[in-house]
Amino acid sequence: MNWRYQIRGLGVAVATLLVVAACGSSGGGGAGACTTAKTATSATACGGMDSLVAAANAEGKLNVIALPRDWANYGAVLDAFAAKYPSIKITSDNPTGSSQDEVNAVQTLGTSSRAPDVLDIGMSVALANLTLFAPYQVSTWGDIPTNQKEATGLWFQDYGGYMSIGYDSAKLPAITSMQDLLGPKFKSAVALNGDPTKANAALNGVMMASLANGGTVDDVSKGVDFFHQLKLKGNFVPVQATTATVKNGTTPVVFDWDYLSASHGTDVPTWKIFVPAGAVLLDYYAQAVSKTAPHPAAARLWEEFLYSDAGQNLWLKGLARPVRMVAMTTSGKIDAAAAAALPPANGTPVRLTDAQATAAKTYLAAHWATAIS
Repeated sequence: MNWRYQIRGLGVAVATLLVVAACGSSGGGGAGACTTAKTATSATACGGMDSLVAAANAEGKLNVIALPRDWANYGAVLDAFAAKYPSIKITSDNPTGSSQDEVNAVQTLGTSSRAPDVLDIGMSVALANLTLFAPYQVSTWGDIPTNQKEATGLWFQDYGGYMSIGYDSAKLPAITSMQDLLGPKFKSAVALNGDPTKANAALNGVMMASLANGGTVDDVSKGVDFFHQLKLKGNFVPVQATTATVKNGTTPVVFDWDYLSASHGTDVPTWKIFVPAGAVLLDYYAQAVSKTAPHPAAARLWEEFLYSDAGQNLWLKGLARPVRMVAMTTSGKIDAAAAAALPPANGTPVRLTDAQATAAKTYLAAHWATAIS
């Protein structure tokens, strides 16, 4: 339970007075604006949502990074936030960047006004960079499962799905197993969504290949071996798969999350999705507030919006599974039609633990380049 709710009696009154004193109207944040947003660990610690909104409006800016508009419905998410808070101008940098690119930007730009305020990041990269994040617990913190958040709020998972193989069925034969991809009909066809040493989606694509080839979540080596075989046969395409490369046919086979892969059906009506037997790999991305966020109030308000019912349902409309899905289903706040449209997945899902994700990233850093060279 959050420590704030454990205070009783006189302690509540004292704590309230302290919050009011810290988050009053002084300090140039605007009337009623929180003046301690940079260290606030919750909206309550900032004097409440009204105070947080006032402070964010006063800042007037929010810097996000590596958020493609066609990724998990992020275009609609960005537009909805902008419509709700029109005083806050969003700067969206490097929309095709990886999780590692996000971290690099935080480290390179430091406290400058151009630095990212928030990160949407894969778990293996998040766990390796905890010192860059500020603890924050959104108002709906209790709906996030314990194993999907860091206890103090350094990171908290937001949306997820199943790793899959998407392909253009008009150009290629039906895929019924991972081994099919080694055949001559898949020459120069198979791609990942990024570099697996930097991008979480690509890392999990290699892990899926490992599981489908007899590997385990503790050992990604069989996945690396599989991509080495694809390279030797000339079937691996060493470019990052994007909406454009799928549309123009450069990457007719893509290892990617099912919710991202499903979106290609808009441009390629013959696009199909396959999840190999014994390799139903589930994972979630995580949110984090940068410790050096130049707009700390807007950063925290952004997170509040993402974890609101509206924000979670927007991800669901993008065919991603929001982290509050179980709680929202129970409360009746879920978008039932969007939930019914989720891509199917058959089999028992597995998820990488923090240690397994870190181990996979370490192995890839040492072996991936050689495998595909």
